[in-house]
Amino acid sequence: MIPNQWYAILESKEVPKNRPVGVTRMGEKLVAWRDRRGVVTVMADKCPHRGVALSAGKPVGDCIQCPFHGFEYDLSGACTLVPANGRAAEPPKALHVKTYPTREEHDFIYIWWGEPQASYPPVPWFESIPETMVYTTLRDHWANHYARAIENQLDVVHLPFIHHNTIGRGNRTLVNGPIAREESHWEGDHLINLWVYNEVDRGQKPKKPSELPEPTRRPFLQFRFGNLWQNWIADDIRIVIAFAPIDDENTLLYIRYYHSVRVPVLRQLFGWMGALANLVIERQDRRVVVTQRPPRPDLGIGEILIQGDHPIVLYRKIRRDLTQRTHHG
Repeated sequence: MIPNQWYAILESKEVPKNRPVGVTRMGEKLVAWRDRRGVVTVMADKCPHRGVALSAGKPVGDCIQCPFHGFEYDLSGACTLVPANGRAAEPPKALHVKTYPTREEHDFIYIWWGEPQASYPPVPWFESIPETMVYTTLRDHWANHYARAIENQLDVVHLPFIHHNTIGRGNRTLVNGPIAREESHWEGDHLINLWVYNEVDRGQKPKKPSELPEPTRRPFLQFRFGNLWQNWIADDIRIVIAFAPIDDENTLLYIRYYHSVRVPVLRQLFGWMGALANLVIERQDRRVVVTQRPPRPDLGIGEILIQGDHPIVLYRKIRRDLTQRTHHG
């Protein structure tokens, strides 16, 4: 995982107010819980006393209580009570649980994965999605590195093959471009915009990105680091995926189908139909993508890439730059 990024790791509805939730993300056991105001905290799921999972405990006021011996830890991870020592005793400073900077926005729970910052950038999102839109979520587990799953959503070459009977119908195998560009809207922002120009092969040569006209329409696809992708189907229809890293070989996809139908019953029906279509399409992808080796992609891993892979090359360059910048800085 790229350090010093915000990652969407859970949906808000997955963390109730009355009990902690244990998950594996970023290769670590984490616990998410809410204080008395409903504010969510994410920390390591391990009591430093005897190694018990705090997710088996319970919230007590603005603390989480270990189920084994009743030790209590506050929102910063500091131990505030060791019952065996009495309420008047100050707990040892060593009793501290690693806690992650956490934000809850857009019905996602984000954590900052990296070094503490004096100030944090905004969490990644797509400003073009109006607040009036509603969504239906589908969750699906992929047995591969999250970067492989992301690259699949930037791959315009595979459409007529994997999706020959769904979104790839029409046999548009020839890939013009595509045009892929990086933008930044704030310090630390890395947004990839992608325009697709696939067409039927009639013997013509594919056009290079430089030979295509300057885009005048919105992007077809967008990816924003750390782990959010958008398929901008129409102004009132979007698909958003959060690629939540479980570990180096497992990813949980949160696939949201956004639309503007707000009438009861019709809203649920429209959302269900969109989610079902997403399930069919992404399962076509998953069957193939989970076979890719090596598990984690990078520049120089031996793949022989072509012009149509330009978005993937751009993603890998940004990914490598961000990783090296952190390690050298």
